[in-house]
This record gives sequence, C-alpha cells and structure tokens, in this order.
Amino acid sequence: MVKLNFIWNLSRLKKRILGLVIDTIFIVVSFYGAYWVRIGTITNFSNPYNHYIVVITLFITLVVFSKLGLYRAILRYLTFHALAVISLGTVVSAFSISVLAFYFDSSLPRSVPIIYGSFLCILCGGSRLTVRALVSEANSKSRRRVLIYGVGAAGRQLALALKNSDSHKVIGFIDDDKTLENNVVMGLLVSPVELVSKLTEKYKVEQILLAVPSANRSRRRQILDSLVHLPVEVLTIPDMKDIVSGKAKIDEFQDVEIADLLGRDCVEPEQCLMQKNIKGKVVMVTGAGGSIGAELCRQIIKSQPRTLILFELSEFALYKVDRELSSKLASDPSLAVELVPLLGSVQGFQRLSTTMKSFKVQTVYHAAAYKHVPLVEFNVVEGVRNNVFGTYSAAKAALEAQVESFVLISTDKAVRPTNVMGTTKRVAELGLQALASGKHSVQNSTRFSMVRFGNVLGSSGSVIPLFKQQIENGGPITVTHPDIIRYFMTITEAAQLVIQAGAMAKGGDVFVLDMGEPVKITDLAVNLVQLSGLEVKNEENPYGDIEIKYSGLRPGEKLYEELLIGKNVSITDHPRIMTAKERFLPFEEFEELLEKLDKACCCYDQDLIRDLLLSAPTDFAPSDKIGDLVWNQLQGSSPIKNKVIH
Repeated sequence: MVKLNFIWNLSRLKKRILGLVIDTIFIVVSFYGAYWVRIGTITNFSNPYNHYIVVITLFITLVVFSKLGLYRAILRYLTFHALAVISLGTVVSAFSISVLAFYFDSSLPRSVPIIYGSFLCILCGGSRLTVRALVSEANSKSRRRVLIYGVGAAGRQLALALKNSDSHKVIGFIDDDKTLENNVVMGLLVSPVELVSKLTEKYKVEQILLAVPSANRSRRRQILDSLVHLPVEVLTIPDMKDIVSGKAKIDEFQDVEIADLLGRDCVEPEQCLMQKNIKGKVVMVTGAGGSIGAELCRQIIKSQPRTLILFELSEFALYKVDRELSSKLASDPSLAVELVPLLGSVQGFQRLSTTMKSFKVQTVYHAAAYKHVPLVEFNVVEGVRNNVFGTYSAAKAALEAQVESFVLISTDKAVRPTNVMGTTKRVAELGLQALASGKHSVQNSTRFSMVRFGNVLGSSGSVIPLFKQQIENGGPITVTHPDIIRYFMTITEAAQLVIQAGAMAKGGDVFVLDMGEPVKITDLAVNLVQLSGLEVKNEENPYGDIEIKYSGLRPGEKLYEELLIGKNVSITDHPRIMTAKERFLPFEEFEELLEKLDKACCCYDQDLIRDLLLSAPTDFAPSDKIGDLVWNQLQGSSPIKNKVIH
C-alpha cells in the first residue's frame, strides 16, 4: 500500500506518462508473445520489417488509446466504459498489424494479430481492473459497511450512487420479497430479513439504509421493529419528492423520523374543510411564531387566504416566521397572499380589537399560550394572565369585530389537570363556551370552537430533540419516570386537523383529535438509542453506550394524559376528529370568576388564585405546592423545599 500511495500522490501528467510506459511494455510483450505462441520460438524473428511493424503498431495503439481518453480515466473510478475503450483500441491495434504485415509483405502468420489482440486486451484491461480492486480493497477498511433495505428503484439508485463512494461500501441488499431472495442485483446479493443479524455480524455492518420511500408509516414501523435490536445505525434516504425536485440527493442520509416509530399513517386532509374558513379570506394567527402557530401559517397559505396576519409577542419569532413564509410565497407565484406581521400581546384587548376591525378579520386561530408545565408552575400569575385573560381578550375582540370563526388551540393537559398550565387552558375553554352560549349583551356572530390534542413531534419543548441532543453528547438520557406515557402526532397533521375541525364548528364545540395509541417515553428513548447504532447501558448491559436516568416527575406533571373529561363523545365526518359535550359555566358566573382572578393576580395572591382555580369546574387536582417564587418568598421558604425542582 505504501507503493500504491506513492503512485496516487504523483501528478496527473506523471501518471499518464507512467500509463504510456506500461502500455508500451504490454504492446511489445503481446506482439512477441503472440509470435512465440504461434511459432513456438522467436529465433526466426529476423525479418527487419517485423520490427517496423512493432514500432508503427506501438505508435498507432498509443495514439488511439490517448484519443479515446484511456489515460484520462481515473483507475479508482474505472468503469466498463474504460474497458470498452481498451477493447476498441485493441481491435484497431490488431487490425494495424494485419495491414502493416500485408504492406511490408511480411512473413507474419495470419493468426498472430488475433492472438496479439487477446493478449493486449487481457494485459491492459486486467492490470487496470487489478489495480482498481486493490485500491478498492485498501479503501474499504476506512469505509462504512452498509446494507440497503429495499431492492426497488430507490434502493438500486442508492447502490449505484454508493458504488464509487469513498465513505460507504455496500455489502448487499435486504428485502422481504421472497421472489428476490438469493438473487444478485447490480452485483449485490439480496438476502431475506431473517439473515440481517448474521450479515451484520459477519461483515461488521455499521449502517442499514432504508430505501423504501413509498412505504406508509405503519409499514416503516414494521421494518424498524425488525431492525431496532441490531447494533447498527439505521438511516433513511430523503423523501422521493425532494429527490425528484432536486432539494435533496439520494445519498444524503437522514435520521429515521420519529413518526415512523409511532407507525401512525396520516389521513389526507379534506380540501373542502381546509379551504372553508381560509380561501379568499382574511385570517389571523395569534402566537404565529410558535411551533404550532408557525405550522398553522404554513398550512394556511396553501389554501390561499387573501391576507394572513401574523400576530406575535416575540420580535425574533415573528421575524423568523415572516421571513420563512415570505420566501415561500416568493418562490411560488401561484400563492398570492398578503402577509402582515404584527407585534402585540394577546392580553392587549385594544390592540387585538383594532387589528381585527382594521383588517376585517374573518378567521382567527388562537395559538398564543404559555404551555411549558414547569415554567407556568413557577409563574402562576403570568400563566393565568396569558392563557386565561389573553384568550378571553382575543375572543371578545373577535366577537366585537364580528369575526366569523374563532378556533382555540387547546391541550390534553386541560383534562383533569394536575398543573396550573392545564387548568388555565381549561378555564380558557370555559371562557369560549360561555361566550358561545350567547347569553350576554354582545350579539353572538362568531363561531367559537376549541381543538384539544396531545404532544406534537417537533414542537418547542418536545422531548425528541432533547433526547437526540443527549445521545449526541454521549448521554445520559433523562426521563422523568419509567412508566410515563404520552400521545404523539406530527405537527403537520395536528395543524391540518385543527383547520378542518374549525371548519366543522357550529359554536361552542370542543373537538378532540384522535391521537392513536399512547407511547411509553422510556421505549421511545430506547428506540432512539438503538437506531443510532448504540446500546442502552443498564444493569443487564453495564458496558452499554447510553444510560437512561429517571429524574422524577416535574411539578404538575402526570404519568398519563387524557383527552376527554366525560364519556359524552360523538364522531364527526372526519375519521380523526371527535366532538365532546362537556359542562361549562354560564356567562355571568364566568365573568364573576374572571373578576376575582383579576383581583387575585393584581395582588399576587397565590392562595386565592389556587382556590379560584379549584372552585371552577376544571377538576383541578394539584400534585405540588404553589411554585411561584413570589409566594415562596412571602412564605419564607425555598421553592426547592416545596418540590418544585427535581
């Protein structure tokens, strides 16, 4: 290998000169070798014309090889095109011997050109293939050995892309199609899934590349379940739409999407519902810079509203989402949407009312909220102000501006809450239900509805990015409790279902999204570790890579979440959307509750705030003491002693 490295380090000119010298030797050896094979001796090779034939043939052959580009070919990337060039050059060289022998009236036997051509092709082509094989074998030690799952078009394209890769070496294909078992595709053996463990161990495979872009999520979940136990990293190719559009290359591998682990197939959105409250209308999204709000905006512009108002408190978040959407609109002339980025707090009634009246807003999606459970436990007053009074201010402004539809983004934590955040969201629901009852002075021309769902993948504060970061850092992964479970859905599906649910609203509706089966967070963490090609470190496997540590439930956190308060639930025309009829406060009683909450918040009376939240029909059952710092200072105790930090 040292000698080969010396050769690779030569300049291109020196490499071409070396190739000319070696081919010169091959041509001379092939000529005399062919004569010797035919005659049995070269002692009678005394005719001077035979030497002229050798010299002229040598010149012609080298010129032909050079003109055909043989010396421009890089040996380590040698293809069959180079072999075709050698074959064509050999034919020309052999033919030139025949012509020259006839011209010089040489006594050269007629079979010599044929034997010569065979020798020259074997020497020139075989030597190059040998060098290429040696280089490939030497480089394979530093390349990752991979298996490709799927022998479809995507799998074959991937194998072709990696054929001359400096970073990956494809060992073979894996596929569950029995008709392809033990067949050879592109020089690679197709093995059944049952043998993947043996192949991984035998060839020291480091990665398995999923090349099944057309498979649905339930099918991908089955595939991952069959691979997750292996000590290899599992990656996937980009979406075929991105590959076709040029946004991604087939060999740009990605981590397996968490949605694939859930195995939940998305239901195609119904376009009539997606467009009912949006197309050609003025739409406003509060909290537009948040994860849910931003995804709502992305889905909304696809349905072509006349104007989309981005209402956000954070300047940076507003700038970010406005820039993203503006770029998307600029790249797609068919989307003629006016974007209006507005800074403001949902607690400012006048700001909201003026905005809705000035732009004649027709649809509002209220996504603005403080939603991180431990943070709201530490900031009770701000949580109540933003989630309760902010929602009510936005709803009353919508009512005053005669907005057609107002949709509240709620949460599963509002059902029998054990924390302040969930309780404030339930009180916000009560406010919309009270306004929807119509028993107040303002004429009710607005359809109020609320959509309740669980965790979404990729939202701010989601455990998934945290787990991935902890794995990259070498662990440990922190999970609050070994038995904690959560509902999950993709952020795109959640936004689409929110829009469709709002389109079905009649007034006061509580919509509940079908979240599928709950997921055990510990199992999710284990799968992420294993899909990264690592092992979980525990008592059974003390030499593993990543340890999972349990930090204890955070303030106000539950082991499991619910979506329904009662059992009075009805199906809708959409398979993933249900509607629930739940108890609510009459308008006068809700106004009285708000007045008391306002006074308690102004005085920072934490005990009174908790008593009021407990007295409301929210089923609030706090699991921790009051965690607000102001209350703890007044009590002369530390929040740490009150179990608000774990």
